[in-house]
Amino acid sequence: MYLPRHFQEQERPALYDLIRANPLGLLVAQVEGSLEAFDIPFELCLDPDGGTTLRAHIARANPLCRNLRPEQEVLVMFRGAQGYISPGWYPGKQEHHKEVPTWNYQVVQARGRITVRDEADFVLQQITSLTRQQEAQMEIPWHISDAPPEFIEAMVKAVVGLEIAVSELTGKTKLGQNKKLADQAGAAQGLMAKGELAIGEAMLASIAKRRSE
Repeated sequence: MYLPRHFQEQERPALYDLIRANPLGLLVAQVEGSLEAFDIPFELCLDPDGGTTLRAHIARANPLCRNLRPEQEVLVMFRGAQGYISPGWYPGKQEHHKEVPTWNYQVVQARGRITVRDEADFVLQQITSLTRQQEAQMEIPWHISDAPPEFIEAMVKAVVGLEIAVSELTGKTKLGQNKKLADQAGAAQGLMAKGELAIGEAMLASIAKRRSE
């Protein structure tokens, strides 16, 4: 990842928050000699010893689980808010016109070694935990126990678990921190006016942080 100093995100809580808010990760791995990418929802687990683990489940028929080597290294990318930035949003552009378009975004990359977990208890626990996390946002949360036990048992047999011991976590928040505060604020306002609230709000939070430092 190209990571200029002013875009580095080194605060672990911020990286964890982005993953939890955007759990659909893009897993990249070597499969039968070529690079393949798989969209998979992950659960972030913080280990008691300070380590970080990503857990997920995939269909047993997925070629990923059949072709992974033991302890193979993989890369998982999680994308947060993003949006196009028009030069016209910068007040400074009206003074010198030395601006060009760009794209602001938030991303976390996790590297680690992956293990296929085929134990029914692990798979059921992972499905239950990930479901509970996502259903917490619902007015009437769905629970595993809402479905017939024999149906859940059949579903569990149809999938396998994945576990990634994260060895490296890298974050990048490109939110205009390299611009003057007025220009960063102008871009945030432009995004908000377009209805791109997530990236606009992220930029406003960045501005507030810069002003407090």
